[in-house]
Amino acid sequence: MTDLGRDGLIDGEDGCARCFWQGNLPDYQAYHDDEWGRPVADDRRLFEKIVLEGFQSGLSWLTILRKRENFRAAFAGFDFEKVARFTEADVERLVLDTGIVRHRRKIESAVNNARRCCELVAAEGSLAAFIWRYEPPASDRPENPDWETLRTMTETHQSRAMAKELRRRGWSFVGPTTLYAFMQSVGLVNDHVAGCVVRDAVSAERAAFVRPTA
Repeated sequence: MTDLGRDGLIDGEDGCARCFWQGNLPDYQAYHDDEWGRPVADDRRLFEKIVLEGFQSGLSWLTILRKRENFRAAFAGFDFEKVARFTEADVERLVLDTGIVRHRRKIESAVNNARRCCELVAAEGSLAAFIWRYEPPASDRPENPDWETLRTMTETHQSRAMAKELRRRGWSFVGPTTLYAFMQSVGLVNDHVAGCVVRDAVSAERAAFVRPTA
């Protein structure tokens, strides 16, 4: 293992250095390598990530990741139009669902946010078009971020602006720290540490990505 205070990397069994947080756990490493930081334009996937980041608050992402399939089953595959029609009986059902995080306020928030998401899509064309407006300009980001820079970056001007606008539209559990984690996960930024084996691949994928506008 490398010095996390120095570079934020650990070496895997394959000899490749990766961001330390995935801990070389097979499922977490697969998420790190194949998903985290890669750009997303699909509204349902974006809604899923916002909801799951809200559920993650106060917990570890690994806990949520390992329950993700249960969450997908519980929340209709994160089809926000279906979740928007959930009733109080559905909320009570989910509070009793041991496969997910049984936090009533977070469950109610997910239903509320689905309704707000329907409104946002009607007004803006897509959730993706709205979200990608908050991608930071290149001038706001270090070209090769080191661990010392990233470890203190828990929210940004853009995540604060997005949080403010979503709250204005009635969303909940969308604070600036939660939304920065969301931005990291869906590729609005590439926060793989300099030296991480997948950083260049993520950068290339972001460069080729067509930003949604509607």
